[in-house]
Amino acid sequence: MDFKKPVMSNNVRLIAYYLPQFHPIPENNLWHGEGFTEWTNVRKAKPLFKGHYQPRVPADLGYYDLREPDVRIRQAEMAEAYGITGFCYWHYWFGRGKRLLERPFNEVLTSGQPDFPFCLGWANETWRGVWHGVSKGKVLIEQQYPGKEDYIAHFNALLPAFRDERYLTIDDRPIFVIYMPDRVPDFELMREIWNDLAIKNGLKGIYFIGHSVHSREVDGLLADGYDAVNLLRLYHIRDSKITSWADRLFNKLDGKRYNIFPYSEAMKFFSGPEDSLERCYPTLIPNWDHSPRSGNKAYILTGSTPALFGKHIRTTLDTIKNKSSEHRVAFIKSWNEWGEGNYLEPDVDFGRQYLETLKSEVERFAI
Repeated sequence: MDFKKPVMSNNVRLIAYYLPQFHPIPENNLWHGEGFTEWTNVRKAKPLFKGHYQPRVPADLGYYDLREPDVRIRQAEMAEAYGITGFCYWHYWFGRGKRLLERPFNEVLTSGQPDFPFCLGWANETWRGVWHGVSKGKVLIEQQYPGKEDYIAHFNALLPAFRDERYLTIDDRPIFVIYMPDRVPDFELMREIWNDLAIKNGLKGIYFIGHSVHSREVDGLLADGYDAVNLLRLYHIRDSKITSWADRLFNKLDGKRYNIFPYSEAMKFFSGPEDSLERCYPTLIPNWDHSPRSGNKAYILTGSTPALFGKHIRTTLDTIKNKSSEHRVAFIKSWNEWGEGNYLEPDVDFGRQYLETLKSEVERFAI
């Protein structure tokens, strides 16, 4: 695969979330049918209204299987070439040692390949409802928090990763993102146990980042003991004055009710004053369309283009330029969330244009 010279910049660190659900597992075979992966949802997607960009078809990397080492290496090479610092692999620990979708990251860890930075994000949510492709109220697997012994076991399971030289750090501490920080019933206990174990094992502690979709939660999460907040301002448009206009124009189509907003309007809310705070890390959003999983109940942004994405990147990076270098960090949602329509991997319509735009903006920022 032909890639241009990687973007090398100490001016900003871009961490892309990475979904591992592109390989079959026994649980998904049972719940969704033999051979199910995220590609199953992506392939079956259909346009719900005129101009709806579905289905999405992957280009360069194709309908890959993450059990193949070469695929993971090619992904990392591509990400590095276009300015991404590392991947944040979603990690699933449901309590009492129950894990799912762990194979791709475990093989990255044990094989040493790809030689590309990474960290982990704990996707601590119960799998239920339309977001997981099942009927309302149905639970596939419940997220549990058994307490002290489980926190110890969880830490010990991840210690080899925290010690890996590829692991991303802030303030010399391994980054650990918690997707739903408000769901952890005793975070203070978890933080105390993990930091104590980290120090006993030669680390300087753990750098806990709470993920949030509400800017109003930033101060509270920091007060609760999180070292930083990753703010995903995806839904802020719904709280704005533009909501009523968007409802009238977009959200009633063919007699059906949709939750749809133009990307060009939503992106105005993707960045805000909180992003300039030293310990608040913004999120870059190339697009969003959850309909491959949840049909007309999905939250959908329409009309995203590489040019609009570029404006969003520039605005966001400008909000963090005055931070100290250690905290000049932004997350990308995401590298490969095809079923949610937020991905940077090339598709047949845009090729590498989103990646080229990202690279261009990172290079501009580095000047």
